[in-house]
Amino acid sequence: MIKMIASDMDGTLLNSKKQLPKDFTEVYALMKAADIRFVVASGRQYYTLVDEFAHLDHDIAFIAENGSIINFDGESKVLNAMYAEDLTDLINALRSHKDINIVLCGKSGAYIENDSSPEFMTEVAKYYVKNTVVKDLLEVKDEVLKIAVNGFNKLEANVYPFIREQFKADFQVSSSSPIWFDIMPIGINKGEAIVLLQKELGIQADESMAFGDYHNDIELLQKVKHSYAMDNAHADIKEIARYTTDSNDENGVMNAIRAYLAKNLKTV
Repeated sequence: MIKMIASDMDGTLLNSKKQLPKDFTEVYALMKAADIRFVVASGRQYYTLVDEFAHLDHDIAFIAENGSIINFDGESKVLNAMYAEDLTDLINALRSHKDINIVLCGKSGAYIENDSSPEFMTEVAKYYVKNTVVKDLLEVKDEVLKIAVNGFNKLEANVYPFIREQFKADFQVSSSSPIWFDIMPIGINKGEAIVLLQKELGIQADESMAFGDYHNDIELLQKVKHSYAMDNAHADIKEIARYTTDSNDENGVMNAIRAYLAKNLKTV
């Protein structure tokens, strides 16, 4: 029996307009009644995730910043922080590429530099509700959970593979969309975070279900038995997932959960 269901947000649980499913509240109540713990596993900032679900009386567990921080039952755990003073070479390497934008994702909030374009600021607002504009990222004093890199022009084809190869010994680099990739400490990803959460809650991999659509969901899907790729997912995700569900614009996550509950628990 399933005891935990984890879902990515963008491209997965949320539709293309960044909206939760209309029936999320109803299906969430069904999950609670079936004693299933729901987990949001996202590259988004923790504070942004909290805001998204603030209208609900819930016990949702959050895996934020691609596994860098976990929050459940009122407790937050930072898995492995970086410090800005140790990131000089990485940030300078990123700065050497034209037309990219950098977000320093800290425990206390996100940081961006004050020469950022209006287009980028609009994009940042979608994912980082708590952010601060600074003169120099290298002067930030905070526990750094990850670095998010944005680019609107061939980021995934050009900058992403270069940075991934150059810093593969020091950091884990994973793409989260065609215009974003994330840089974390080695060993930090959604998969390791879900394993920690499984241990904390006494839940096994074969009692866990997960949904994803992009490369930063790979490890998450590998750590559960019941893994689902969205119909709109990257081809690589469809290769590793056991099952496929409808797209994020066709309510794929909710449809798969309803189907499971109807088949196994007779509640829908």
